[in-house]
Amino acid sequence: MSTLAFLGTGIMGHPMAANLVRAGLDVRVWNRTAAKAESLAGEGAVVAGSPQEAVEGADLLVTMLADGPTVAEVFAAAAPAPGTVWLQTSTVGLEWVGKLAQAADEAGVPFVDCPVMGTKVPAEQAQLQVLAAGPDDVHDRAEPVFGAIGSRTRWLGTEPGVATRLKLVMNSWILALTNATGESLGLAKALGVDPQLFFDVMEGTAFDVGYARMKGPLMLSGDYPASFPTSLAAKDASLVVDAAGDTADVAGVGAALTHLRAAVEAGHGADDMAALYEAIVREPR
Repeated sequence: MSTLAFLGTGIMGHPMAANLVRAGLDVRVWNRTAAKAESLAGEGAVVAGSPQEAVEGADLLVTMLADGPTVAEVFAAAAPAPGTVWLQTSTVGLEWVGKLAQAADEAGVPFVDCPVMGTKVPAEQAQLQVLAAGPDDVHDRAEPVFGAIGSRTRWLGTEPGVATRLKLVMNSWILALTNATGESLGLAKALGVDPQLFFDVMEGTAFDVGYARMKGPLMLSGDYPASFPTSLAAKDASLVVDAAGDTADVAGVGAALTHLRAAVEAGHGADDMAALYEAIVREPR
């Protein structure tokens, strides 16, 4: 049986690691805030006291951490042995995926750039979609992991960064769509229109979008249980804007970033990204 080190057991990492244990893998987990990892001991995981302890002797390393600098710091602390396959599932952007691939190469560690599509509930249900790019000869070793956390794996090639580029494209759609939902509902409020009519008129049309129906009710209720936190959504929006540079006008994501940052500053950083609505409406609830 392969031994797997899983570093980062937050909103996404915790259910991912739990599903790996349930799939029969030998899993060691670590998280900077130890309490977020300790409950996985009841699932059958071994809770490690440090990244190095988790990775020592492991065949596979999975990282699910907040951003590129954090991943780099934890990888350096883990110091995996040459030959350990690194499945890097965090969304880190173009600059950092290159830096991480270089660090892996210097350590003699095969690197798979494999961000995942989905939030908390798909992670809990093992229904994530894995976007993967890495050496052909590690596919067989990676597949049991991907099969345990997701419903579909898309191998996109061998070049690090290919999967990250697609993840940024997909995130641009999700972020702009969430922001557009908030703006439409905010406009309805401003014009005195029953917001339910927004959803009623969409029903059965080509512009009916399930994601708006997920996020819209949170916005209207003002209750934002985190499926994907506003702080991380702001980080992802920034990565999209940076990646676009002068080559594409991603004004929709730029607007989302402005609203997300304002929501974080207003104290909604740990709330679901739907909390960007709080930066759109200009009147008290």
